[in-house]
Amino acid sequence: MGKMKIEKPLQDTSKQPLIYSYLENPDVLVFDDTYSIAVMDGECALCSFGARMIAKFDRAERIKICTIQSDLGGSLIAHYGMERTNPESWIIIQDGIGWKSFDAWIKAGECCGGVGKAMAIFWLVPRPIRDWVYLRIARNRIAMFGRADMCSLPDKQLRDRLIGGS
Repeated sequence: MGKMKIEKPLQDTSKQPLIYSYLENPDVLVFDDTYSIAVMDGECALCSFGARMIAKFDRAERIKICTIQSDLGGSLIAHYGMERTNPESWIIIQDGIGWKSFDAWIKAGECCGGVGKAMAIFWLVPRPIRDWVYLRIARNRIAMFGRADMCSLPDKQLRDRLIGGS
């Protein structure tokens, strides 16, 4: 009998939870995952701007927004191996898959449709470059854009999308 050849996965999946893996994690609070969920810093002006753009351009209302400061947001961030205090913590969960960093921005744009689909052009940029750009922006976002409370007096369009409390 010959030796069996063991195929290795094309990518290291040990650090990325599997599709819908949060359903198996008792630390993740229950939420309606029939929507895409964008989890972002509710105290960052850039993230607040992003949330408002999602509310404006996602006319089909496919995306709900959750802050990392909420219990739900914190549990999702932890599930995907990030920390609430890390400025790089921004994810979108779409069809059970967690996307982070620049990839999350692209997926959010695609999900919004319309002009947001233009974000797909960034898939052509090599991942190391996308990651480098994202890290520069994420680590300096407060210095560059300041603070803003996404949950304080949001307009109705944004308020209807917020889930998970604050």
